Amino acid sequence: MPHRTFIWFILPSLAAMILFIALPIVSVLVQSLHVEHEQVLVTVENCGPFGCTEETRVDREATAELREAQPLGRFNGFGTYLDRGHLATQELAAAWESSESLGAFWGQVMNLPFYRALVFTLAYTFIVTPLVLILGLAIALGVNGLPRMLRGPTIFFSLLPMIVTPLIGSLVLFWMIDADGVIGATLQILFDDPDLSLKASPTLTWITLFIYGVWSSAPFAFIVFYAGLQTVPEETLEAAMIDGASRWERIRYVVIPHLMPLAVFITLMQLMDNFRVFEPIVGFQAQASATSLSYLIYSSLRGDTQQFGSAAATSMLTILGVSILLAPVLIRTWRDFNRKRA
Repeated sequence: MPHRTFIWFILPSLAAMILFIALPIVSVLVQSLHVEHEQVLVTVENCGPFGCTEETRVDREATAELREAQPLGRFNGFGTYLDRGHLATQELAAAWESSESLGAFWGQVMNLPFYRALVFTLAYTFIVTPLVLILGLAIALGVNGLPRMLRGPTIFFSLLPMIVTPLIGSLVLFWMIDADGVIGATLQILFDDPDLSLKASPTLTWITLFIYGVWSSAPFAFIVFYAGLQTVPEETLEAAMIDGASRWERIRYVVIPHLMPLAVFITLMQLMDNFRVFEPIVGFQAQASATSLSYLIYSSLRGDTQQFGSAAATSMLTILGVSILLAPVLIRTWRDFNRKRA
């Protein structure tokens, strides 16, 4: 294809990417370098029958003029990235010097909001993503082996978690694990403990969030793998059967290699989705035991004092984290593509 034709071919997509992806990221980066203006305080003298007193008040007009003159806020450089709410470089150095053991240092690190959210985000990502791949493939293989008349209803029920929005699904499960819910009440009966609560334990809260993440995302992996199973060459499977390959060997040496590009695609999608986990935390009201990077952004933007610079810095760190996670998968995909071309 001539270069001129190729440029005109990709120009609409390139313009859309610049307009809706590149420019918003640049604007967030610029915002992350600024912090909100401090309120302008003035000292006024109040005089009454019993004398005069000085009182400090907020000069609303001066504060409004300052914010109007500099709408982005006061330039802070990378100070927001290094403060206690984010990378906390000074706090980490102080904790390392004062800690007598690695466990004590880790305990102080987990008291920092950004690292506490980062640990949960990484745990959620690296636990839920492989389980979604495995469960999605298992469901696809099971449905593909059913008689044709049973496949339609089975596919419909398997896709139900995708119909329910993440926030509603997490709320439903939150009510079920409550002490008065089906799951919570059943566990109390089984363990003969009326005070047993899944919500009271941080560990059980994490496990519940992981289970919900797998339940809500597995249908996507299932439908992609199921579509890929329809393209597996029948001749290759028949040849493997003639050679005496068992069902597991056919899956391992024929089906899985054939579905590997789809597995890479699902991995990319799940890494991006799971790294920005947010709805389950809100639905389960689990912010006391589990917070994510996306929840930190939400916390910075709610309330009367909205911290746009803090939210922007956390957003940029989240984008950086997603890029680091996707880099190995993208590099492998690029190498496989070049190998096939060669």
